[in-house]
Amino acid sequence: MSAGADFVPSYALENVHDAAALVFPFAGSRLLIAPDAALPCAVDLRALGEPFRTFCFGTLGGQKCVLKVWPSSRAIPAGFELGDYRFLWGRWPEGCLAALVRARQLAEWALCNRFCGICGQPMDLSQTDIACLCPACGHKAYPRISPVAIGIVMRGEEILLARSPHFVPGMYSALAGFVEAGESAEECLCREIREEAGIEICNIRYFGSQSWPYPHSLMVGFIADYRCGELSAQTSEIEDVAWFRRDALPVLPHPGSIARRMIEHICSQRPQ
Repeated sequence: MSAGADFVPSYALENVHDAAALVFPFAGSRLLIAPDAALPCAVDLRALGEPFRTFCFGTLGGQKCVLKVWPSSRAIPAGFELGDYRFLWGRWPEGCLAALVRARQLAEWALCNRFCGICGQPMDLSQTDIACLCPACGHKAYPRISPVAIGIVMRGEEILLARSPHFVPGMYSALAGFVEAGESAEECLCREIREEAGIEICNIRYFGSQSWPYPHSLMVGFIADYRCGELSAQTSEIEDVAWFRRDALPVLPHPGSIARRMIEHICSQRPQ
C-alpha cells in the first residue's frame, strides 16, 4: 500500500484473482489484517476456504482492490487480527483508509443481502450494477446509505458538546442523529439538538460530509448558532451536554472523524 496513492471506486466481477491485487478480507463486517497491520497475502487467506462474495471495488494508485467476504460465523485462523478505521487511522495512508471505508460498507451490504427481501430466494451479484440481484423476481438491493446530521453549535466563544455513555472517560463530541423519512438534514439537526439538548439553533451552515463505516453512515456536518433555550440533557440518549470555551475543551473525538475536524476548524478561527 503506497503512501500518497489515491483510491478510485469502481465495481467489477472480472479478474478478481489477479495476483497483483490488494485483497481486503472480511470475516462478516470485520477486516482481517496481519499482526503488523498489513493486509494478509493471498496464501494466508487459503485457510479461510472459499469466500461468500468476491468482487473488485476500486483501485488504489492504479492497483486493483478486491473485496472477499466470509460469513461472520467462520472461525478466524491464527495469525490474523481484526482491524477497523479507528485502529488503522494513523497507521494506513489516507488512500488506503478511503478504500477501507468503501470495503467495510460493501461487506456489510453483501452479508445483509444474501437472500431476497421480496421472495426470499438467494441473491446473486449483478454483472453491471453494484447491486445484489434476485434471479427469481428481479429485485435489486443496492448498498444502503444512512445519512446522519451532525453539528457544532456556537454561542460566542463557547461550543456545545455532549457525552454519550459509550464514549471513553472524559470525551465529548458533537450532537448527531439519523435523518428520518421526509426530513432534510437541516431539519434533522434542529430536531436532534432540540430533543437531546433542549435548545433551539439558527444560522445553519454546511461544513462538509464524511462516509463513516459504522456500518453504513454518511455524516453530514453543519455549524450553527445558538438561538434560545436552556440546556437540558436527554438522559435516555446522552450523559451530559455542556458549553465549552474554545480554549478549555474536554477530551475530543477520534482525529479521523468529521466531529473532530469541525471542532478544530472552529478553534482555528479568530474570535468575532
